[in-house]
Amino acid sequence: MTYHPKSDFMRVMFERGYVADCTDYQALDDALVKGVVPAYIGYDATAASLHVGHLLNIMMLRWLQKTGHKPITLMGGGTTKVGDPSFRSEERPLLTPEKINENIAGMQRVFARYLDYSDAPAGAIMLNNAEWLDNLNYLEFLRDIGRHFSVNRMLSFESVKSRLDREQSLSFLEFNYMILQAYDFLEIHRRYGCLLQMGGSDQWGNIVNGIDLTRRVIDQQIFGLTSELLTTSDGKKMGKSASGAVWLSGDLLSPYEFWQFWRNTTDADVGRFLKFYTELPVEECDRLGALAGSEINGAKIILANAVTTLLHGAEAAAAAEATAREVFEKGGIGADLPTVTLSVADVAEGITAAQLFVRTGLAPSGKEAKRLILEGGARVNDDPVLDAGHKFHAADFETPLKLTAGKKRHALVTLD
Repeated sequence: MTYHPKSDFMRVMFERGYVADCTDYQALDDALVKGVVPAYIGYDATAASLHVGHLLNIMMLRWLQKTGHKPITLMGGGTTKVGDPSFRSEERPLLTPEKINENIAGMQRVFARYLDYSDAPAGAIMLNNAEWLDNLNYLEFLRDIGRHFSVNRMLSFESVKSRLDREQSLSFLEFNYMILQAYDFLEIHRRYGCLLQMGGSDQWGNIVNGIDLTRRVIDQQIFGLTSELLTTSDGKKMGKSASGAVWLSGDLLSPYEFWQFWRNTTDADVGRFLKFYTELPVEECDRLGALAGSEINGAKIILANAVTTLLHGAEAAAAAEATAREVFEKGGIGADLPTVTLSVADVAEGITAAQLFVRTGLAPSGKEAKRLILEGGARVNDDPVLDAGHKFHAADFETPLKLTAGKKRHALVTLD
């Protein structure tokens, strides 16, 4: 759509390509011009860390704060006990309260890298919806909140409809999720004056529910803003790599592996990823994204350094680049490569090449490791691996073994 925003935040959202849809562009823009707008995104605590798939929305919160507004990160301590059915083929496994709290603590450490949680007017705040959901009186909730929801309308939402169309079970527990998320928006507005909920476009129905509920219950206007669900130019879901999720926690994915994920960006994605995931000026993102041939590799290094610096710091980004240069340009063994340490017991009877590739995470399973070796994509110390069953013994680990999968993924194996 053609829209010329007056507020700094909406201008950034449009210029950098974040916006998929908004419930009322003009009224939201006016509110952003008038004063500090609190806005939230909700995150269910289903894993020990956030991953790259969450990063687009985290950057939206970061830009919100940089343009003078107040980000709210809502942890789903309550809703995680139910599970969001949106576009899922099956019910999520239910987690214990202890595991949920442990996951929230891991996610908090990631958010602290991107947002300032100080007492400043635009200081971010972190909430947990268990605060108001855990002690709800079921009958009161049905009477005061449930009566505003039409089951006919709830069944029409694409996230639910797609599940039912495939004749996949949707439990009553999950069906309640959209009511609870709508209630979150109402409560955060009541308690903190929150005017805006943001999220991926798959959350549009849930966001609109919260807006409608708030209008019906307290006759207040609030807003929704969504981003596109991002896929790479080759159609892959953003946030997944050949070896699994790209975690934002250094405990789950090393800074080097994180850097390498961005360095491996497809040529066609460089320009838009620079706009989404860095704070480089838009003109510079466009210039770098338009480079061709070997020059685009320089742009990928700029992307990898900028994104890694935001999450892990400038030193980690520089170390990752140095390791990559050592491994790729000089054929050496970089000190910052992901390292797996085996015990003497692990190699007492020898460990096969396929097992080594699984242990280092370069292959997700023994079957995939064997396929990698069969297709000629596996090397140890830069020599091709020809036999998946070839065994390595203690004497082979006098110096670290460098394993390579494909052209760009490496790991070291040492013996304790």
